[in-house]
Amino acid sequence: MIVPSSASAGLVAPIQTLKSPVILSLSKAIEKEKKQYYEQLKRAQRDLDITEWINYFSQVIMDAQIDAKELIQFTLLKAKFFNQYSEQFNKRQLTVINRMLENGVDGFEGGMTAKKYMGITKTSKATATRDLQHPQEIGVFIQEGAGRSLRYQLVL
Repeated sequence: MIVPSSASAGLVAPIQTLKSPVILSLSKAIEKEKKQYYEQLKRAQRDLDITEWINYFSQVIMDAQIDAKELIQFTLLKAKFFNQYSEQFNKRQLTVINRMLENGVDGFEGGMTAKKYMGITKTSKATATRDLQHPQEIGVFIQEGAGRSLRYQLVL
């Protein structure tokens, strides 16, 4: 999960004022509900009235636009984040943060734990614990849980 910071709310306006067309991924939108896509296609091929197909496909296009907008917002937040913080992290921390951002809008499942950090960076538990403290202290990570279930979520 990526936790949006309160400062990120101001990034919505530039996305709404893009002057050039945004590339949409219709296949991604269709893939989410593939069964429904084939059902609607089958119905449209049986009858000359394609109103239901047009309504369905219009919704697919809207869903693709929403996904595109979310991706652009995420990309802007990510760029802003790295502009503001990249100099404050060591190489291991940057590797882990990049790994947390790889899943894009969907975020890093389960948050970052010391065990995951050790696996990604091939470092000791002491180093992992120390490296995880700094981003939390500067407000980049939000700490969740305690003890063995301690994990961190990234704040963009």
